[in-house]
Amino acid sequence: MYVCAFATAYFVFNRQVKEGALNTPDYTCTDDDVYSFFATGILLLIVGARIFSCLVYDSTGYYLTRPWLMFWPWDEYGNYTGLAGMSYHGGVIGGFAGMVLWCWKNKKPVFKWMDVMGVSIPLGYTFGRLGNFFNGELFGRITTKPWGMVFPAATPFSVSIPWVKEFAEACGMDVSTRMVNLPRHPSQLYEALFEGIVLFLILWFLRKKKPFDGFISGMYFIGYGVFRFFIEYFRQPDEDLGFRIEKVKDATIYTNTSLLNLSTGQILCLLMILAGLLIILVQGIRSRKQRKA
Repeated sequence: MYVCAFATAYFVFNRQVKEGALNTPDYTCTDDDVYSFFATGILLLIVGARIFSCLVYDSTGYYLTRPWLMFWPWDEYGNYTGLAGMSYHGGVIGGFAGMVLWCWKNKKPVFKWMDVMGVSIPLGYTFGRLGNFFNGELFGRITTKPWGMVFPAATPFSVSIPWVKEFAEACGMDVSTRMVNLPRHPSQLYEALFEGIVLFLILWFLRKKKPFDGFISGMYFIGYGVFRFFIEYFRQPDEDLGFRIEKVKDATIYTNTSLLNLSTGQILCLLMILAGLLIILVQGIRSRKQRKA
């Protein structure tokens, strides 16, 4: 899925380059520039995604005492684990740092290049969420909706618990067994649709109508943040982390008890939205001053 994601993002990026999105009167974008820009961004994206996952989403503190294992695909007992665990928000921070570093080193306008990348990311990101779906991970909260799905890795519940039995019966499930795996929202597919395809279509439409450099970048941050924030109400928070902000105490993570209980992802999405608004505000002011000068 990573290969599909990067290939798709590259295709969309290159399409915009051929439209002249990065050309100026004294510069024409070359293939070498695109390759090195992508390589730098992808490398730091992976680094950021892995570090963020290990530090923010690992509640055990395992990697704090063994930081050298973050990028080591075997555990301390020699068992192969791969690099299990990547954080989207960490990838954004790492990828952003990589783009800024490349543009600074090569004396290119940061936000012009970031805008082109902002249009390119969502369609590729769709494959990442499809990968989560195929892996049966990052699934949603329980639901009685007809499109609810049973994920094998989800926590089963005891039928002896009254609400579990009622829920299972409402879904038409067999309650004669001792344990039951309840259907859940396929939140990975919600994210693939809205954070991927829908956001891509919005940004693709806006790409030639942007009023200034940085507008598309800001809209990407805002669009992703808004879509992900609301989809998080259907996605089950990590069981070991629960809610970071819990206005309704002792609320279950398996159902949406309160809109005021916020997960880690929702808090990070609020920060993304604020970052997007800040980029648009600052770049808008700079653009206005440049026009008046």
